[in-house]
Amino acid sequence: MSGHSKWNNIKRKKGASDAARAKVFTKVAREISVAVKEGGPDPASNGKLRDCIAKAKACNMPNDNIDRCIKKAAGSDNKDSYEEIVYEGYGPCGVAVIVETLTDNRNRTAGDLRHYFDKCGGNLGQNGCVSFLFSQSGLLLIDNPDEELDEEKVMEDCFDVGAADVNFEEECVEVLCATADLRAVREGLEAKGYTLTSAEAAYIPATYTAIPDQEQADKMAKLLELLEDNDDVQSVWHNWDEP
Repeated sequence: MSGHSKWNNIKRKKGASDAARAKVFTKVAREISVAVKEGGPDPASNGKLRDCIAKAKACNMPNDNIDRCIKKAAGSDNKDSYEEIVYEGYGPCGVAVIVETLTDNRNRTAGDLRHYFDKCGGNLGQNGCVSFLFSQSGLLLIDNPDEELDEEKVMEDCFDVGAADVNFEEECVEVLCATADLRAVREGLEAKGYTLTSAEAAYIPATYTAIPDQEQADKMAKLLELLEDNDDVQSVWHNWDEP
């Protein structure tokens, strides 16, 4: 599991600058807007909105910001309209990359992503060109910075709420479940008192690709940086076996 590098990405976000945190808040705000438009502003009856609020809190987004996002999205004068588009492509050395976006201008987003891939020695491909190399799964991360959680107890609690697999990694515990069970597992773990730093549907690679050449590895790292820095990009998944 460690090869999907998601935990490394989240650690970078946790230690990010104010400007970087603002970008994370912008991305989460878009997800909240979409959830409210689809299911209404009441999280009690809108499961997708509950998930977005949990994600916002995991990113340390203040409650006032969350409330403002919900009210803005529910307002009759809100003209924001985002569509979810998933892009696929190849980075240097054939690394498979999946990019999830929320955009109000698909031409702009596609143009930006194509530029990033070309600039970094890769190419943006057609839908389906790399997705067969991944499987979708629910992925949750339990915060464990001091690695003091009791492994036996954590595993028992995770399986009790519907987890399919549990892995202890540096500073966190990775929990896998069926995508359809993600909400129930998250709510179950929160009810048991665990602090989650992430809970989302993830693309888990079946195999990983190494980049032995440092110059190509630097280009791959730059590609990920450009993608994650784009406001339209919500999540980036890849099968780079980072050293």
